[in-house]
Amino acid sequence: MQDYTIYTDSACDTPAEVLKSWGVKSADLTFHFIGEAVQYDNDAIPPKEFYAYMRQGKTAQTAAINIETFKDRFRREVEAGKDVLYLGFSSGLSSTYNAGRMAVEELSAEYPDRKLMAVDTLCASTGQGLLVYLVKCQKEKGASIEEAASYAEDMRLKICHWFTVDTLEYLKRGGRVSATTAWIGDTLNIKPLMHVDNEGHLVSVKNVRGRKNAINGIAKKLKETALDLGKYPIYICNSDCQDTVDLLTESIKALCGANVEMITDIGPVIGAHTGPGTVALFFVGKE
Repeated sequence: MQDYTIYTDSACDTPAEVLKSWGVKSADLTFHFIGEAVQYDNDAIPPKEFYAYMRQGKTAQTAAINIETFKDRFRREVEAGKDVLYLGFSSGLSSTYNAGRMAVEELSAEYPDRKLMAVDTLCASTGQGLLVYLVKCQKEKGASIEEAASYAEDMRLKICHWFTVDTLEYLKRGGRVSATTAWIGDTLNIKPLMHVDNEGHLVSVKNVRGRKNAINGIAKKLKETALDLGKYPIYICNSDCQDTVDLLTESIKALCGANVEMITDIGPVIGAHTGPGTVALFFVGKE
């Protein structure tokens, strides 16, 4: 069986050293602060420092990866004698996946003897990272590139994303909620329970009063919808709110008796849209 490289992008919010240990490679989305000329890779500024800038009033704008960047990265693998499977950031949230798909199509014509494939994960942040992990496990079990791609397509709608934000201000800036909704929500201490739907879009499912109720609501989703609890890993991602992470892990333990296998930072590219104080839970669910 021909060897292949699993590629993803930095929207997966999975530390570089973890991806390396999985044998997975990644390309970076970028961002810049409005009013500044410098363009940063996703991991160029430590998350804690990035969120401090946001709290000080700086606004970041993000940029997708372009086709030429993908072609350059994928070509290196092809010329090293490997096929490529790209697992990309949800097309419902970014044009990054489509750039990767087009790069795959162009290089497939250029290298007809190589196999290059792209899968829209319909996932974001560490939910994308969770799917990448599961696919790499299939590869380790001997799955061919076609089998791994098929597995990713079968599993992507089972990757559950549940999260809440500390303030609606940043969702308002990104056009996700209206200024009126943000003002009323923050004034009344309303916290949204949000997830990524089957089209890979960010949607609000329910509003609750208070941070603790929001966190408990997320943990209840795990209890209610997890598939074979204990078989698949549970991940948490956060934007500089360790106290909330502790609250969520305690709630999960109390409700489900389950342990969280990985806790990571929400990187600047995702965090630019959700803001500091965001916490997210990812797991494999029934739907």
